Amino acid sequence: MKLNKKLLVEDGKKIPGLMLAFLIIGYGIAQIKALDFGMAPWDTLALGMSNHISLEFGQVTQIMGFLIVLFTISIKIHIGIGTILNMIFIGYFIDIVSKFNILLSPENFFLKILVLFYALIVQNYGMYSYLKYELGAGPRDGLMVGMVQITGLDVKYVRTGIESIVLVLGFLLGGIVGVGTVIATFSGGYILDKVFEYKGFDAKTTCQRKIFDYIALNKDKDLVKSQK
Repeated sequence: MKLNKKLLVEDGKKIPGLMLAFLIIGYGIAQIKALDFGMAPWDTLALGMSNHISLEFGQVTQIMGFLIVLFTISIKIHIGIGTILNMIFIGYFIDIVSKFNILLSPENFFLKILVLFYALIVQNYGMYSYLKYELGAGPRDGLMVGMVQITGLDVKYVRTGIESIVLVLGFLLGGIVGVGTVIATFSGGYILDKVFEYKGFDAKTTCQRKIFDYIALNKDKDLVKSQK
């Protein structure tokens, strides 16, 4: 057994693009949060959890991502380098972006809706931008992609179903639920589906890299050892 160095080098070249995609997602989430208009379902759950533990919002998203990964592994949805980096950096980027005065926060109701859709498009484009590298889906996206492949249903249906359940849990924990939350819950899956369609990305057939793919087994040597 040894590391597949060629594969590691090949995938290592994709890391800068992956990190840029995570920054885009972090910006989209931070923008939605800044609107104070109700957050996306997963973020509503994270905010609800943060009400009960003394950690920053971004840190809670990291912990929640770890818990989701444990669940996805239990249903045989395996993790990759992208999964691990997603867990670490998106929450970090959310906190970093939130500290700079670069987020829009209009007072007008209709402008808030426009900015919300802008942020949702940015966030979902960021999701496509890292999934296209096929280095492993993040915790939430891995769950979504896994369920799409298991059920054969379209992204818009699977994501909406998952996020509806998440929204209820977030609400019960005290997360902020507003007009923006409802819009995000029922339009997020549709927007992502359209981004995938526009970019020609098929969540049903994507083959995300697994951590164990970097381990090359020397079958001949292993066979000799087993015969001794």
